[in-house]
Amino acid sequence: MDFSRVQLSEDDQAFRDELRGFLRSIVTDEVIRRDRETGENFDEAVHLALGAQGYLGADFETEADGGFTAVRRRIWELEIGRAHAPWFHWPTTSMVAHCLRQFGSPQLQDEVLPQVLTGHIRLCLGYTEPEGGSDVATCKTRAVREADGSSWVINGSKMFTSNAQNAQYVFLITNTDPDAPKHQSLTMFLVPLDTPGIEIQPLRTVDGDRTNITYYSDVRVADRFRVGAVNGGWAVLREALNAEHGTVERGAEGLQKLATMTEHLLLLAEAVDHIAAVAGDEDSVRYRLGRAIARVEAAMSTTDMFGRVANAQTMRDVAPDLMDLLGTAASLPAGVEGAADDGGAEYIYRLAGPTGIYGGTLEVFRNMIAQHALGLGRPNYSPPARRPA
Repeated sequence: MDFSRVQLSEDDQAFRDELRGFLRSIVTDEVIRRDRETGENFDEAVHLALGAQGYLGADFETEADGGFTAVRRRIWELEIGRAHAPWFHWPTTSMVAHCLRQFGSPQLQDEVLPQVLTGHIRLCLGYTEPEGGSDVATCKTRAVREADGSSWVINGSKMFTSNAQNAQYVFLITNTDPDAPKHQSLTMFLVPLDTPGIEIQPLRTVDGDRTNITYYSDVRVADRFRVGAVNGGWAVLREALNAEHGTVERGAEGLQKLATMTEHLLLLAEAVDHIAAVAGDEDSVRYRLGRAIARVEAAMSTTDMFGRVANAQTMRDVAPDLMDLLGTAASLPAGVEGAADDGGAEYIYRLAGPTGIYGGTLEVFRNMIAQHALGLGRPNYSPPARRPA
């Protein structure tokens, strides 16, 4: 494995500097402050500016189709994270748009994809249900085809439909054959969120982010919004889940983002740097900061599902230690007088919990690693057997 530093060409250095300057001009202190206060993880002006400048299209396309080179894609990922851009809505939109390109009808692609790349259309996920947990295949939201076959009627509800309030379509998993096995009963739709019968209710997470519960009451959707075959939704969904879980095939150049949630570790690394500047010089402080840095570096070097677990677990383990190093002032948020390191530790502490839930809980990922990477059996959740008296 080659750990040598990548030497940027003059053109790539110019690209980095241009991107860095552009992000500095649009991701202002006010944008960051507003994002922290609202928990939206989205700013329409920033999103549209990135689209107008061509960055969304370059990130979406492959290099062969005019997108970023491997080096520039890595620069993009790093710089947009370092700028604290509220952009988490874009990876979700991009993931769904790639599924639409692969499985959607040409008509639907022409209607949606061009405006996705300009930033005017955003997409969100309608997977999890109130009683479904992480097993999305247990879907109970029903889609019933009308007699003439031209449309469907959808009824049900979805939890954690993040950014539905800023999206135009929801990528919705439905059950179209309740009598079939669960992986053979699913059909995917790209449902316009302005369709009558859809209600979006906000939910606040422990870290202050906004997500949503969405209700679907006799929602009529034309068949042209179906993505993939009827009862063939699992094949469509599996592609999106692989991308969300970070289990897609990796390139040989070693420049891809190693795992999901690595952008959160950039925020953690910044917090460690800021705390090191104010936390004192005792041996115990240096030891704990050194341990935190070692954990961060190890997590940042871990790939795929393993990296997904390492990233979130590192945040959960390191964040409380950072709070403890700073004392009670660490509990004050950014912008409050007396906040240690301007609230960086407090923000990371709140962010650490949900980071282990987004896209599937750490327990789910550990089971995936056990079964698919280590070849172990399925977990047994039955009560332990009683010993004979």
